[in-house]
Amino acid sequence: QLQLVESGGGLVQPGGSLRLSCAASGFTLDAYRIGWFRQTPGKEREGVSCISRSGVSTYYADSVTGRFTISRDNAKNTVLLQMNGLKPEDTAVYYCAAESPGPLTTPAMCVRPNLWGSWGQGTQVTVSS
Repeated sequence: QLQLVESGGGLVQPGGSLRLSCAASGFTLDAYRIGWFRQTPGKEREGVSCISRSGVSTYYADSVTGRFTISRDNAKNTVLLQMNGLKPEDTAVYYCAAESPGPLTTPAMCVRPNLWGSWGQGTQVTVSS
C-alpha cells in the first residue's frame, strides 16, 4: 500500500483560503491518479477533486467548482488542493488517495471512493467565524 500524508488543514473564517498538500513516501505521485475526498460525521466520503496521471484531466464536484483548484508539483512529489472562498459547509476531514490508471475516466473514479486503494490519514478543515 502506498503511503500518503496530507497537510495544510486548519481553522479558517468563511471566505478564507487554505492549501492542502498530499505528499508521497517511497514512490512518485506522477505514476498515479490522485484524488481529494472529504467526509463529515454520519455522511459518506465524497469526491472533491481528482487529477489524472498526466494532469490533463481534472474533476471537481459541483459544490467546489470555481473555488478549488487541484494541481501537481512533480518536483516536490506533491499534489495540491487550493481552496478559496471557503464556506462553513466545506468543513470536513479531507483525505487524499492514489490509484493506478485504469479503464474508468478520472471523473468517473472521483465519484467512486470505494475504488481507490491507498489513502492518507486525513487533515481537518474547519470553516467558522
